[in-house]
Amino acid sequence: MADEVSSRARRDRRRRQYLSLGLGELAAAAVFVGVALWHGAPLDTGGRLAVLGAVGPLAVVLVAAGTYWLLARRWVGVGVMPLGLARAYLALGVLAVILLAAGLAAVVAGAPSLAWLVLLLLVWAFGVVEVVNYALRRLAFPAHRWVAGVAQGRVPQLAADVRAALIARS
Repeated sequence: MADEVSSRARRDRRRRQYLSLGLGELAAAAVFVGVALWHGAPLDTGGRLAVLGAVGPLAVVLVAAGTYWLLARRWVGVGVMPLGLARAYLALGVLAVILLAAGLAAVVAGAPSLAWLVLLLLVWAFGVVEVVNYALRRLAFPAHRWVAGVAQGRVPQLAADVRAALIARS
């Protein structure tokens, strides 16, 4: 009985954490898109495409990540990710890489000035970091243990959930 209670408490704690992570990623996407729309509006077409090239892939990754955390609340501690969703996230990973490649080309070709180029490359690089953080290697740790956390080489939760879903259904 005590194990069941502690298991339920662990699941509830993780569900609250996933809610916070999901809403945080969605809020970050909204902020990036809002700032891009506000500051990119006065630019010419090439400049706006450069902004889209930097912010678009990042927004896709952040929205996908936020949605993942919110959906994962359903199976955390009781099951595995649905197979169709796992396959969709594999496809989203491929799409993210394609968008990042196209986005880099748009940034380099259309940035209206050196300052814009540097800013947009930083935003684009953040998109790359987010893809790595969700698909390849966990990079998100508290600042005081970031180096030790990254050095552990942990598999990101999204990647682990996708893998578990694919293995469970094979």
